Amino acid sequence: MSDQNHVYKLVELVGSSPNGIDDAIRNAVEDAARSIRHLDWFEATEIRGHLRDGKVAHYQVKVKVGFRVED
Repeated sequence: MSDQNHVYKLVELVGSSPNGIDDAIRNAVEDAARSIRHLDWFEATEIRGHLRDGKVAHYQVKVKVGFRVED
C-alpha cells in the first residue's frame, strides 16, 4: 500500500440484471470502469427489483463507486 494520501470522488449508479444482485453490481462497476479510471471500491446502498406475475423478474442495485482523483 502506498504512503500517499488520496482524494476520492463518488459516483452513484444503478446496475440491473435479470440474474441476481451480484450480476447487477458487476454490470454497474464494469460499465463504469470503461470510462472512469482508478476505480477503487464500491458500496451497495439500495436493492430493489421488478416483479412480474408474482415473481422476481429483474434486480436493481444502487451502487456508490469511489475512484481516486488524479493529482
